[in-house]
This record gives sequence, structure tokens and C-alpha cells, in this order.
Amino acid sequence: MSKRVRILDVDDVSSHASSSSCWVSYKGKVYDITGFLADHPGGDDIILKYAGQDVEKVMRDETEHDHSESAYDILEEHVIGRLGCTDNIVREDWEATDDFDPDATDAAADLQKHQFLDLQKALLPQLWYANFSKAYYLRQVHQPRHLSESARLFGPDYLEVFTKSKWYVVPIFWLPIAIYLFLRSALQFTAPLPSFMVDPSLPLSGLANLPMASIYKTLICFFIGNFTWTLLEYFFHRFLFHVDYYLPDKPIFLLLHFLLHGVHHYVPMDRLRLVMPPPLFAMLEWPMTRLAYKLFPLPVANGIISGAFVFYILYDCMHYALHHTQLPAYLKEMKKYHLAHHYKNFDLGFGVTSKIWDVVFNTVLRYDFDYLDSIV
Repeated sequence: MSKRVRILDVDDVSSHASSSSCWVSYKGKVYDITGFLADHPGGDDIILKYAGQDVEKVMRDETEHDHSESAYDILEEHVIGRLGCTDNIVREDWEATDDFDPDATDAAADLQKHQFLDLQKALLPQLWYANFSKAYYLRQVHQPRHLSESARLFGPDYLEVFTKSKWYVVPIFWLPIAIYLFLRSALQFTAPLPSFMVDPSLPLSGLANLPMASIYKTLICFFIGNFTWTLLEYFFHRFLFHVDYYLPDKPIFLLLHFLLHGVHHYVPMDRLRLVMPPPLFAMLEWPMTRLAYKLFPLPVANGIISGAFVFYILYDCMHYALHHTQLPAYLKEMKKYHLAHHYKNFDLGFGVTSKIWDVVFNTVLRYDFDYLDSIV
């Protein structure tokens, strides 16, 4: 596949509104006319007055400046791309409802209108070979689409399998590890254990005679791990998953963003992409657990990691439930809150299991017009 025509956003155009970089749009195309400013017969002040804007009306306005056919020919020499669709699905007047059930997106109509990604084909190859500006990519990836079946990321099945996960895989895979680390912590508070690489097994006789003091110490570490995860949940979501505006405008970075979290905002109701596949979470937890082992003694580190893992399991399973399950009162409220993050304002409302850190860091999202400040 060859690179597509550069597709730009209105924000791209409006950010180039000076004599050093002057862009305009006309009939859906984008032009960089910086080099033409000095040669414009009517002077550069007229162009700069409309820099960063659409100039179709003003070019037709004979009272402003009369343009010959050759003027339009000259304009075509400076075309740099095409203006993408500016329609938004996410909107400030979105209101949460208990029976939220979005209609399926017409994939063919969506592609024709937005010229973004074909939902009927593997998404990652399209994104890699596309030529979207970062601003246009971010506009589109945050406009939710809905499919009756899971979206395909890769072409080959042997790659695709690593991008999907049933919700119950998370507790099946990570809960035994969390329990193991909890028990290892309690045993290490009682007596030294061989290194995991030397002997990963737990002495069963030691488990039967664990003193309460060791269990209490591990529980303290476990609760510290719970608290630590609530912070990590917020900071990962806000500053890693939503690193949006700090992304370099390069295809590889847009692709990484899409893989990490963009695909979830693009198809938020995809049942197989609501929890992290174990390989992805393993990559994210690795530097955090290595840091814990550097900072704390082994029994303390294992207890903290155990508590963090249990709350991670709670987070991922709850995330799935917020999208697809009928819930009791508290979780029903969190469901409305989280869906508002997808359909109302993705720059606010980063909490999934609670709103506490949104309150602390002033990123609370009001998800309907009757919502009161009682959350504080």
C-alpha cells in the first residue's frame, strides 16, 4: 500500500496563522501559502487576515479582493492535503442513561464520510500506511464506533489472538500470582526463603504454622498495595493512556497510542478489548514491580505487589462490567461516569473504580445536567 493523501484537521489549519507559517483551506483542501505571501498582488495583509481559516467565501467576495482564474491555479500549486470530516459524536450535551445501548455503526457509510479507517478490515495496517495528521487522528479515534463483532487489528490470526481477552482471563491468570506473592511475603516475614530462581515453591509446613504477626505485617503491605494501585490506575489512565497531546506527529507513535488505548476509545463496547491481555499488563507491571523490589525489602515488596495486583484485577473486571453489565447502585453511577468519559469529554473523568483522585486532582466529570457536587 502507498501513503494516502495527507488528511488534516481544522486544528492543524488554525495553528498555522502567521507570516512564518500560513495555511488556509478552500473547498476541502488545505494549502500552505507561506511562500506566496510576498507575491500576493493584494498584499500579504489580506491573506494574513484570514490565515488559518477557510477562504472560500472571501475568495468569492469581489468587494474584498477580485480573483482571476489564474489565482485559483496558483493556489493549487500550494496544496498540502485535504481537510477531514469535523463532525463530532462525543459532545458536551451527552446524557447518561441506565439503558445505554448504542446502535451499530454502518462501516461503509462511516468510511465514506470520515475517510479514517475501514471497520471491515484489519485496522493496524490501515493506520500504519495512512497519512493522518495527529490532530485528525485524535479527533477520529475519540469518536466512538460500534460493531456487532470484535474489531480486527491484525491480518494474521496468530497475531490477532494476543490483542483480545475475555474478562475472566484476568482473575484466572493474575489472582494465583497475587495469592502466591501474599503467601511468600508472610513466609519471608517469618524466616528467610531461598531465591525464587533457586526454589519458587512455598514450604507447606511453614504455611501451616504462620504466626499472626507475619500475617498482620503482610496485610499492612497488602493494603498499601491497594492504595498504590488506585494512584497508578489514575496516573496510567491520565498520563499514559491519554498522552494524546504530547504525541509526536509520526505514524509509529499514533500506532502505539492506538494499540495502548486509542482502540478502546474508537470501539469502546468491544467485549474482547475491555480488559488487558496478560502480555500487555505484564509489560506495564514489569518496571513498577522492579522498582518495588529496589525500594523495599523482599517481604514488604511482595506484600505491596500482591495488594496492587488484586486491585488491578478488580479494576479490569469492573471496567468490563461498566460497559456491559447491569449493576447495583454504586457501580451503576460509576458506569454513567465512565461512559461520560467516552461520550462526553475524554479529557476528564479518569477514575474507573472511584472518583477520588479525580476530585483530588480536579478532573471530575459532570456526566449529566442533574448531576450535583455531592461527590465531594
